[in-house]
Amino acid sequence: MSPVGDPDLASLLHERALRQPDVVAYRFVGEDESAEEITYAELHRRALIVAARILATTQGRPDPALLLFAPGLDYLAGLFGCFYAGVPAVPAFPPDPTRLARTLPRLAAIIRDTGSDVVLTTSDLAPLMADWLATTLDGRAPRLIATDEPAGPDAGAEGPVPGIRPGRLALLQYTSGSTALPRGVMLSHAQLLSNCRDIARGFGIHPGSSGGLWLPPYHDMGLIGGILTPLYAGIPVTLMSPVTFLRRPMAWLRMLSRYGATITGAPDFAYALCVRRATDADVAGLDLSGVELSFTGAEPVRPETMARFAERFGPSGFRDKSFCPCYGLAEATLFVTGSKPLDGWRSVDVVRDALETRGTATPAGPAQGSRSVVSCGHPGPDTRLLIADPVTHEALGDDAVGEIWVDSPGVADGYWQRPRESAETFGARTTTGDGPYLRTGDLGFVRSGELFVAGRLKDLVIVNGRNLDPTDIERVCEAEVLGIRRNCGAAFAVEDAAGGTERLVVVYEADTGDEERHRAAVDGIRRAVSRELSVPPHAVVLTAPRTIPKTSSGKVQRWLARRDYLAGDLQELARWQAPDRHGRTPDSGSRQQDRIDEGTGR
Repeated sequence: MSPVGDPDLASLLHERALRQPDVVAYRFVGEDESAEEITYAELHRRALIVAARILATTQGRPDPALLLFAPGLDYLAGLFGCFYAGVPAVPAFPPDPTRLARTLPRLAAIIRDTGSDVVLTTSDLAPLMADWLATTLDGRAPRLIATDEPAGPDAGAEGPVPGIRPGRLALLQYTSGSTALPRGVMLSHAQLLSNCRDIARGFGIHPGSSGGLWLPPYHDMGLIGGILTPLYAGIPVTLMSPVTFLRRPMAWLRMLSRYGATITGAPDFAYALCVRRATDADVAGLDLSGVELSFTGAEPVRPETMARFAERFGPSGFRDKSFCPCYGLAEATLFVTGSKPLDGWRSVDVVRDALETRGTATPAGPAQGSRSVVSCGHPGPDTRLLIADPVTHEALGDDAVGEIWVDSPGVADGYWQRPRESAETFGARTTTGDGPYLRTGDLGFVRSGELFVAGRLKDLVIVNGRNLDPTDIERVCEAEVLGIRRNCGAAFAVEDAAGGTERLVVVYEADTGDEERHRAAVDGIRRAVSRELSVPPHAVVLTAPRTIPKTSSGKVQRWLARRDYLAGDLQELARWQAPDRHGRTPDSGSRQQDRIDEGTGR
């Protein structure tokens, strides 16, 4: 399973093009579900053309280059063209023309952060990108290279690709921004290939394997798991745009069935969406018996989602034991822990109160309130996993809940031009001096060498001494309440300026309906959260559809939803808020005071 050639991504593609020129490397399924393919030799040729254009534009300077492509083969040529030119690639995504106010600022922030003067895109997007960027960047528009423009007759006929030092910067992988402003994670060729090796080993990839994914190529899971790892392992992969999947979820499963994919994967919400949308005719027309491994990660892994998916698509040949819960993050390149194919998945029931108030994973008995936590498998052979107290940095033992710390060859060098944050995040040491470790910001515990993820440290809602995972609160709402949009809610805490205690706020986008239905949804959230979690919300807000802030990969940005709530900037359709100690319901003036308190760090 070791790659051919030298230990860098440019040499790896070059060697595959020489040894397997006519082998299909990537297949892309379009909106109409027809496919176009590219061989190793053709991708090599197109990457050389892009590299020549980059070098001519930059005059050989190794400045980062942004990739602004819709998912497809042009994106692949741009990515490997950067590798061939020896410049760091910055995967991004074109702003949505219908939501420029929400999508363009993030892109502009990335351009400012990288200092990049070069943007790779396609000829149909270039004029729009030039206008948008000139407006957003106060007239300083980067130079755009349309990589799909016709090349001269000698283009792509250059000599062999020069060797690149394994430690050279290959990617700036910007974090999704689910809990903070996006930061550029610096990844070298060696780190990327090390993580590809871990994925190939962990997922048991073999010569007969093939992939099938719709994940965004500008996101770490889609880029490293769906593009770079198949190249490393020398297996074909069929790709699809996430837009196609969101419009027609069954297109993903038809793709797996049609092309016989053995490996696939997605976040939890995607499996739940397929269950909701599938008809009996869909199920009858699928053959998913070839799927050996279907990973689930990037957001909390819910046992009920896996069970429902396996039950619904069992008649299509899908096996429950194909599920592989895994854990990873951009700062560790991607993969940290996972399970072997067809090993099955397991969960443990722990006492909810002990988990939330005492930080211990105590096995739950029949009469105790419990929470089911899914195992995310074991770390790779070269990865050290540690659970540490996030305050004291003391290493904790089995079943103790703490922050997940990671040390592996795939851990990044740090954040681009952020030395202080890099030192804090990538240079953690225990009280005994062991380290350095990557601080993930995630909470979990280890039992018998397996990792169980318990929540997000920065997203914790702490009410009356209880540490609540906001995803648990949101799960209750979506299971119990009508009139709200699934995966479009945010639970977070705000501080009581008078007493210094935290108060729970739940914000959700409304589904269709009138004012009466909106009021019923707000009341339903109040009752469901109070009944199921014994935590009465301080405020419940229902907003207009498509207004809850999300990352480019679809994760809810609770920190931004909290900021909008405190600033009074939510597009509210209905609201309930608890009265204060004098029996008064706070109005916008109180929210203004909250904003002042937030700004001063109170």
